[in-house]
Amino acid sequence: MKLLTLAAIVSATLATSAYVYAEGNKNAVYNPAENVVAQKLNQVDGYYRFMLGDFEVTALYDGYLEIGSQVYQPFTKLSAGELNKLLDDEFRPRTKSGAVNTAVSAYLINTGKHLILMDAGSGDVFNDKVGKVEESLRKSGYSPEQVDIILPTHLHFDHFSGVTRNGKAIYPNATVYIAEQEKAFWFDTAITDMPKHVQKYAQWTRDAVAPYAAENRVNYYSSGEEVIPGVKTVETPGHTPGHGGFEFSSKDQTMFVWGDLLHNHAFQLVDPSIAAEFDVDPKAARASRVKALAEIAKRKIWVAGAHLPFPGIGHIRAEKDGYSWIPVEYTPIEK
Repeated sequence: MKLLTLAAIVSATLATSAYVYAEGNKNAVYNPAENVVAQKLNQVDGYYRFMLGDFEVTALYDGYLEIGSQVYQPFTKLSAGELNKLLDDEFRPRTKSGAVNTAVSAYLINTGKHLILMDAGSGDVFNDKVGKVEESLRKSGYSPEQVDIILPTHLHFDHFSGVTRNGKAIYPNATVYIAEQEKAFWFDTAITDMPKHVQKYAQWTRDAVAPYAAENRVNYYSSGEEVIPGVKTVETPGHTPGHGGFEFSSKDQTMFVWGDLLHNHAFQLVDPSIAAEFDVDPKAARASRVKALAEIAKRKIWVAGAHLPFPGIGHIRAEKDGYSWIPVEYTPIEK
């Protein structure tokens, strides 16, 4: 008992001392002269790289979106307080408005035969918090001219508008591959027949594809097909009609690039039934998420998620209730 009491006293003393020191205790044992150095206030370059078998995978940071809990509230029985607790338990960073700082990422995959861009970020259609994929790609050591294949998981602006800037194609040698189901929704439906809140985004999508279509550099496929050799599409409809993921395999490793299968891991891994207001079909989005998460966890494959904390690469582990996110561990690439 005495030992426990002594330990408690020592712990409390150390904690108090640390607090006083942080506040600037003038009675400290030493008071070295101040050394004022300006803070840099910038981050490292926005890319992260790892090897998937013989494939080189580079995560490219586009920026972040502010997404508040209210977009999930109508699609869950959890209260606002319970949702906030889930965020706090995951130590999710918030913006000044109280929204979650939600990363936007794209993925560059060098297979040795192709340089494939999975999603393309936001380009210049939104705000200055996003639109950095091209910059991140260049900083990673590649150039837009080297990309020959663009595979968007779906055609929302934060995944596709980045293929152009100022109305011109950023990737002059690339062909864009789009699911027929996405084409039917975004291109074949009259904009005036769409809900008003969707019309602006549909126009952005059409503007993005225009320079590629003008040069016959757009191909269409049906969700679920093998688009190009070794690249399997996986149907995950609901977020958009043709939303899908892509599986890449090399040697004994597989990675599933899942686009917007989920947006907030603190909510949607704990309870995959939670949908969001930007899901075109919330019921179908739930079903896709529930099915895919179970399979991913069982197979123990790599995941690359556009809105998971950057670089968005890691694994999903099944828990007693729901799932947990295990991010990739920084590892040097040995040449």
